[in-house]
Amino acid sequence: MVKFLIIRFSSIGDIVLTSPVVRCLKQQVEGAEVHFLTKKQFASVVATNPYIDKVHVYDNNLKEVIKQLRLEEYDYIIDLHQNLRTAMVKLRLPGINFSFNKLNVQKWLLVHFKIDYMPQVHIVDRYLKTLQLFDVVNDGLGLNYFITPNDEVSVNELPESHRKGYLALVIGANHATKVLPQERLIELCQLLDFPVLLMGGPSEAALGQRIADTVGNQVFNACGKFSLNRSASLIKQARLVISHDTGLMHIAAAFKKNILSIWGNTVPEFGMYPYLPGNESRIFEVKDLPCRPCSKIGHKKCPKKHFNCMMQQSLEQLAAQANQMVRS
Repeated sequence: MVKFLIIRFSSIGDIVLTSPVVRCLKQQVEGAEVHFLTKKQFASVVATNPYIDKVHVYDNNLKEVIKQLRLEEYDYIIDLHQNLRTAMVKLRLPGINFSFNKLNVQKWLLVHFKIDYMPQVHIVDRYLKTLQLFDVVNDGLGLNYFITPNDEVSVNELPESHRKGYLALVIGANHATKVLPQERLIELCQLLDFPVLLMGGPSEAALGQRIADTVGNQVFNACGKFSLNRSASLIKQARLVISHDTGLMHIAAAFKKNILSIWGNTVPEFGMYPYLPGNESRIFEVKDLPCRPCSKIGHKKCPKKHFNCMMQQSLEQLAAQANQMVRS
């Protein structure tokens, strides 16, 4: 038996993007026992993954979790997060460790000087590179996201208007500059010819309700009404997913959904675009803005105050693409 610890503390999308590492390691290294360390609030993302033998949770007590991990006697530690906390974990644990290259210098150059030295390689393949010593190769199967039968949502739980099919529109993200403003989300919903299910967490519930109240019965606000895994079930059943650069976008890719992804201050060149989604997936972004990207993650508001990366998005083209894809 060879014992591995994979570390990725956060967040939803980043953890989903590690799933090929988990699967390939488990399936291609004989006798591999795979453990996963993540933050407590994200444990549900990996809890039902059959390729993970044990999940460890970090609950703001690094000393305690290191104490527990030392009992496991790992042979290898695969750090896919690479920050100060993960460095402390590796320092305190025996075993050989391998770390993911975050390419912070290249990201900094792209953000501050618009000099693009980022490799044209998806982050999944960069994650997998940490396993090259073990002759692990990409199996080409894409991402995984596992939900239990108890988390499967019946369409009967939705309004009757949505039971024969719907578009899932993910309206949130961790940073405001990655999200269309409310008035533009309303405009997009009004351009769509099919029932729309608004997706997001409790923090998007009020926004979702304002959109639903404005647009009418064509829109159902599911934000905050379903757990993460039940939301994943709704994503799985959608005819099409429209999403900002956020975790549910990557969950949609795990289900091979066709995704129309909307990009604001972040750019696909960072390597975190949908990985092996449905074949008709498309990226929508305002190219050639001199201020974009303005951050590798996002801001509370546009630093330039114009928010052109979202205000200049062609919602007509996006809606036309969505309508055509659903009809076909």
